[in-house]
Amino acid sequence: MSAASDQSGNFPTMIIPRGTEIRVNNHGQLSIKTPGNLVIQNSGLYSELESTNGSIRIEENVTVEAVSIRAAQACFIQGTVTAWRVHAKRIALEDRAKAFIMLQESEQLELAKSARLVGNFANEKELYLMMGKFTPQLKELPAAMDMGGGPAAVPAPHRPFAPPITGSTGPATPTTSAEHLRAAQTILEREVSRPDLSAQETEALREVLFGIREHNIQRIASIYRDAFSELRNPTEALREAYDHLERFFNQRTP
Repeated sequence: MSAASDQSGNFPTMIIPRGTEIRVNNHGQLSIKTPGNLVIQNSGLYSELESTNGSIRIEENVTVEAVSIRAAQACFIQGTVTAWRVHAKRIALEDRAKAFIMLQESEQLELAKSARLVGNFANEKELYLMMGKFTPQLKELPAAMDMGGGPAAVPAPHRPFAPPITGSTGPATPTTSAEHLRAAQTILEREVSRPDLSAQETEALREVLFGIREHNIQRIASIYRDAFSELRNPTEALREAYDHLERFFNQRTP
């Protein structure tokens, strides 16, 4: 056997089953539709991932962004997934998996203890009703954005966060501490997915958001100021979220 043959044997074999469709759209996003099981071992941007008869697995340390993920059986997530829609009989997030899913359509949803799921609307109606309640806030989002094109908006100029407030700084729509916490959560759920945030900034904000979701007040109090101080170019919306948290903790102070 030649040395070249020996070397080639060190690489895995790629098998494309009969009936598989592979396409690339004008944004460079890959679409894969296959009749059998599909395992994703490389991070990337995808338009559609579909297994018409089997299951889809996103392996550990793999980051996938996709418009649509569809599996006839199960979708197993070990890495990180960001998707508009995931449809499967069973969606399972394994240890340390992260999923940011707007529309989740499944009969079974399984989350490991250390897994994290953000989004999770059951259908478009739920999503539209929620968006309808926050029309003014939605206007702050970038005007045009797609999975491959990146943000259309220019990051806001840097302006340090104000020091902690010691009393009321003017009228605000929320009037109770619980309303301030809910307002901060709503803003963070939207802003944490901004593509202009660095990985460190995103992770810091997510930690605050997870603390709010779990209503872990002690955890939020210990991390939120440090988390917001990580932001190099905070948006006005993030400043508002910070102010809501400040007001929340000031109203709780005896």
